[in-house]
Amino acid sequence: MAIKTKVRKIGNSYGIVLPKEALQALKVEEGATLFLTEAPNHTLNINPEQPGFGEVMQVAEEGMRRYRNTMRELAK
Repeated sequence: MAIKTKVRKIGNSYGIVLPKEALQALKVEEGATLFLTEAPNHTLNINPEQPGFGEVMQVAEEGMRRYRNTMRELAK
């Protein structure tokens, strides 16, 4: 499913407005916390807050930082 939206200026920042269909697909409501995670090919994944998700991402980022050289070699 592809949902089209535009980047808009909001105060001194930029943002996107998620249409109703996107909110329904994510199963979130107004005020929900969403996580943007970097994905291949200059894309982002949008994930609703899940219990423990933030902690898992911190551990993953620390592991990637700590084993950066190993990850780079494995990617070859």
